[in-house]
Amino acid sequence: MPNYLSDSTTVIDPGCTIGSGTKIWHFSHIMTGAVIGENCNIGQNVVISPGVIIGNNVKVQNNVSLYTGVICEDDVFLGPSCVFTNVINPRARVNRRGEYASTTVKLGASIGANATIVCGNDIGEYAFVGAGAVVTKTVDPYALVVGNPAIQIGWISEYGIRLHFNDKGFATCPESGEEYELRNGAVRKRQ
Repeated sequence: MPNYLSDSTTVIDPGCTIGSGTKIWHFSHIMTGAVIGENCNIGQNVVISPGVIIGNNVKVQNNVSLYTGVICEDDVFLGPSCVFTNVINPRARVNRRGEYASTTVKLGASIGANATIVCGNDIGEYAFVGAGAVVTKTVDPYALVVGNPAIQIGWISEYGIRLHFNDKGFATCPESGEEYELRNGAVRKRQ
């Protein structure tokens, strides 16, 4: 008996690893070699391709496609209908399976509904990709990016609240009270 929950319409190919407490909903397909951590929530109509690695406590909303080469670290949120590519120049009649580019979504990052992540562009820790954004370059930790192509419009806390830095380069998240520092174009949480 598995230690995860899956709907009767879900297809789980042999050779997958699925952590305890994970829930997989209607019409999803988990392919051979996929690894899903503990306490994840995989929405309906999700495709997780061979070799995809998903950490613990990841939330994958409905209609998301995760193709070979994608790695999601712990506590990642993937909004409805977001998609990841894995080939930079796909052609129907050209087999490029040996050319898949990898993309890592780092700890705590969020990707909004209908966003597209072009392969080879990592998403930094706690970064926030706005709904509908098209990511064509690497996103820095704590960065807030929107648009097509995605551009950075600010910084965001680990609680998902926009940060406003003072003239000394410090900001406090109004929800958590955590303090952040902006130095040399990079943000870090103060200890």
